[in-house]
Amino acid sequence: MSEQQLDARRLLCPLPVIRTQERVEQMGAGECLQVLCTDPGAVHDIPAWCRVHGHEVIEIDRQDGEIRIRIRVGED
Repeated sequence: MSEQQLDARRLLCPLPVIRTQERVEQMGAGECLQVLCTDPGAVHDIPAWCRVHGHEVIEIDRQDGEIRIRIRVGED
């Protein structure tokens, strides 16, 4: 299983979600994406987007003002 990384730091809502969606569209089911962001709203927005689109949030980690959200791409 491969893992990609998306740098969405310094982007404000709704851009972290939009960039996540764009990247996930290029990925296959079962692959993982680690999204790095600084917008506190992403902690709620990205998991909500995942629920709607059938992706799984694996982990949310906050350290030193940065947020790391790992998701597993679901089936289309």
